[in-house]
Amino acid sequence: MAQRDQTQQQTAEPPTLGIGMVGYAFMGAAHSQGWRTAGHVFDLPMRPVLAAVCGRDRTAVEAAAGRHGWAAAETDWRALIARDDVQLVDICTPGDSHAEIALAALEAGKHVLCEKPLANTVAEAEAMTAAAERAAARGRAAFVGFNYRRVPALAHARRLIADGRLGTLRHVRAVYLQDWLTDPASPLTWRLDKDRAGSGALGDLGAHVVDLAQYLTGEPLVAVSALTETFVRERPRPAGPPGGLGGGAAATGTGPVTVDDAAAFTGRLASGALASFEVTRMAAGRKNALRLEINGERGSLAFDLERLNELSFHDHTEPAATAGFRRVLVTEPDHPYLEAWWPPGHTLGYEHTFVHQARDVVCAIAEGAPPVPSFADGLQVQRVLAAVEESAAKNSVLTPVPL
Repeated sequence: MAQRDQTQQQTAEPPTLGIGMVGYAFMGAAHSQGWRTAGHVFDLPMRPVLAAVCGRDRTAVEAAAGRHGWAAAETDWRALIARDDVQLVDICTPGDSHAEIALAALEAGKHVLCEKPLANTVAEAEAMTAAAERAAARGRAAFVGFNYRRVPALAHARRLIADGRLGTLRHVRAVYLQDWLTDPASPLTWRLDKDRAGSGALGDLGAHVVDLAQYLTGEPLVAVSALTETFVRERPRPAGPPGGLGGGAAATGTGPVTVDDAAAFTGRLASGALASFEVTRMAAGRKNALRLEINGERGSLAFDLERLNELSFHDHTEPAATAGFRRVLVTEPDHPYLEAWWPPGHTLGYEHTFVHQARDVVCAIAEGAPPVPSFADGLQVQRVLAAVEESAAKNSVLTPVPL
């Protein structure tokens, strides 16, 4: 009897975690891929179920549900939150709706995953973080979607730094360069409207590199000095929904661009290490160039997203005659997340970061572990972004970041 009970326990289906997702475009498709795939790759303690997806356009959201494997479609996010088969609400909408949806979902007793940046303002992020802390007391978790933390090479870099392989940190350099707005004829999408997006390249791209700098070093930024610029101040209004990030529909007049096209800022980490950042969506020829380098007293690390399975590592304690940067191919089974994937040398891609994100979220919920990254982490990034905007508005004056 005991042996039969043990066999039944081993073969029993894990409990399910019903996912309800609000938004179905670029990020919605990426998150769908993650939820749909995670349980087929990793041995998860709970099985994600794609219960329902929500969008305002009935025809479009039903098409997205069919394409990405969602069981149902809703056109009202409040109805999605109210569904009994939804235990986690995944927010993939523009920033102006993050706070309202997240606060309602947490109040309704749901777990939440919210895309970055957490909110459009520090005040919204503070309210969301306070709600997340109240929800945590009721056993509910709130995560923010900084997917690049889940690149195996960057997770490996975090381990090396935490293990002291670089020694005392001195410099962080981070750039995130894209070019999809280089053409002045690119249409005026929601990403160029401050009321909807909060900021431009700063929030869209800067949020990622600020989070990565703080995640990799384990230190917060405590002060920044910044410049921002909008190079194209009027753009064509699209006649319909644009395709991709910025192409597509024919124009119907023009409208003002109310966000930055680019931002450049320096900063100081809590330890005194120096940091520099540059983000733009107008770097001709750069499609998705996220690059980081961290220098310490004992060595350096460098990463390029366009070679995301590689990490460059220099051990400065080696003899000068043989020392130098070496390429580390991050595909070994003892590298982060790689135990469940392919044999060494068989590389992963961008979409796998969302699979890893889904895995981490499910495991944290099942284990009752603190969410990582949390809404508090998202709030800290929001405070840095706000300090950058304040500094730029004051002719680059050094501006403290509240902790």
